[in-house]
Amino acid sequence: MPIHGFSLRRSFMCTLAGLAAACTLGAHAQQPAYPSKPVRIVVGFSAGGTTDIVARLMAQELTESLGQSFVVDNRPGGGSNIATDLVRQAPADGYTLLFVAVTSTINQTLYPNVKFDLMRDFDAVALGAKVPNILVVNPSVPAKTVPELVAWARAHHDTAAYASSGSGTSIHMAGEMFKVRTGLQTQHVPYKGSAPAMTDLIGGQVHFMFDNMPSAWPHVQSGKLRALAVTTRKRSPSAPDVPTMEESGIAPFDVTSWFGLLAPKGTPPEIVARLNKAMNEAFDKPAVQQAYAKLGAVAEKNTPQDFARFIDAEVKGWAPVVKASGARVD
Repeated sequence: MPIHGFSLRRSFMCTLAGLAAACTLGAHAQQPAYPSKPVRIVVGFSAGGTTDIVARLMAQELTESLGQSFVVDNRPGGGSNIATDLVRQAPADGYTLLFVAVTSTINQTLYPNVKFDLMRDFDAVALGAKVPNILVVNPSVPAKTVPELVAWARAHHDTAAYASSGSGTSIHMAGEMFKVRTGLQTQHVPYKGSAPAMTDLIGGQVHFMFDNMPSAWPHVQSGKLRALAVTTRKRSPSAPDVPTMEESGIAPFDVTSWFGLLAPKGTPPEIVARLNKAMNEAFDKPAVQQAYAKLGAVAEKNTPQDFARFIDAEVKGWAPVVKASGARVD
């Protein structure tokens, strides 16, 4: 009799164990591999800009690599803050991502009432590209080097003026950093975008500008503008003969327009890792390398931890420059 009872209990326990195993397997079966549906990449700028161009290139590569559509959703406004806040509030499931730009790290200080914190509210995925800004002057300015521009601007401090694509952009902040490093008091003339600023620079209404390389370089090649320096610590492969600001004696000076992928905080680490791996693999593809070369962009393989440290350094690095510039947007 005890033997029979023991057998019944053992049979019952085995049945429970089998049910538990079946439930566990069933739970795993109900969680398909990521991604199992289209993924939205939100961009805080209008279509056609450098951020949008790089985002669409990466979206295409992620689509091919991961087998689901990665679709760019442009949500311009508020200096990209609208898009950033939208993704901050999205589910942390990997299906709504943010293609962030350097502007967001500037905005942390520029906007006193910004709703997001890049380090607190997002998980870094990967740094996607860096694009140097380039210091260009109207040919009427006799300077052919950065020190010559500084000397000319000092001699013409009442009239010397530099353009930007708008207050608070990296283009504006590069100009303010230049003023801080040299003690210049040149006038800042903000425009609603790089295109109108570039038009007036070519026309001679303003004298110099730090612009994104993709939009300025064609005018340098045509002779309408003269390039004096790039703002990154290394020379651009697209313009190897143009020195850096630091090589020109203005140090420290490292301003880069950069773009990368963020996910809402709490996104599963395995999803972050898969996206990071796919982006890093894209950097090795000749087609991507050729597209980046045309933009003057560069990319280096990086981990989510690398990108998180980079973002933190950018926020902290831009804060004193923004404060020194006096720029403020409510």
